[in-house]
Amino acid sequence: MTDIEKTPYEVLGGDKAIRELVVCFYELMDSLPEAKELREIHPKDLSGSINKLYKFLSGWLGGPSLYINEYGHPRLRARHMPFPIDETQRDQWLYCMFEAMKQSQVNAELQEQLKRAFTQTADHMINQRSMNITH
Repeated sequence: MTDIEKTPYEVLGGDKAIRELVVCFYELMDSLPEAKELREIHPKDLSGSINKLYKFLSGWLGGPSLYINEYGHPRLRARHMPFPIDETQRDQWLYCMFEAMKQSQVNAELQEQLKRAFTQTADHMINQRSMNITH
């Protein structure tokens, strides 16, 4: 099977690689001052968040539909509505995910593909205006 025939899940390295990417993402979010506002809207214990993102990404990237099998349709925007998400949180989420992909050594072509997809999805999660707008 060529890389063109493989799913992003397979190109990334499957289950273990997805789990490592997600753990790296949350370690970055938990430790980087650049992710302070994003970290503040997450629970103190990140284990549930890690598990849900891992399960979601598994199916979203073309692997087993772990999230859907357990929780039903992701309905990402609706599930994130209780949390204040503006451009700051979006940018911090993307920063941590892009850095996690770099640190996890995701191949460059897949990184570019995922950056576009993650950015589009993150834009859709915004549910309030940024408080940092100046006139």
